[in-house]
Amino acid sequence: MESIYNFLQISNLIATSGQPTEEQFSAVKNSGYQVVINLGLISSSRALSNEKQLVHSLGMEYIHIPVVWDKPEITEFSQFASVMQVNSDKKVFVHCIANKRVSAFMYLFRYLCQGMTPEDIEKDLHKIWIPNDIWQQFIGEVIAKYS
Repeated sequence: MESIYNFLQISNLIATSGQPTEEQFSAVKNSGYQVVINLGLISSSRALSNEKQLVHSLGMEYIHIPVVWDKPEITEFSQFASVMQVNSDKKVFVHCIANKRVSAFMYLFRYLCQGMTPEDIEKDLHKIWIPNDIWQQFIGEVIAKYS
């Protein structure tokens, strides 16, 4: 699992990463993950065009919430938070292309839905990246809407 690009273990039930390869999805399955959430765009050059079929063939549930890199929407975060809450008793693997979208969404989910403090979760966000202006603004807007 650690060989997956920008892999980050969040908890016993949640891991995140950039785009896994076909072979790496087998490792995800073998690690006990039941749900795969993809926030990346299928049109990305690094995306797997057959990802949904591949994940289903491995016996995992597949949920795609495409988030445009430079135009994240609050409704996409709302959908993500809902999916995470519905699957809170399952092992969930969340990815995008580089784990940047995901790390920002996980930061917001852990803060707004799990009640964690920014100090406790910021270190995981910053292991992946320091959000750019677009994503800083998005994070602020989501927090303002849901706080």
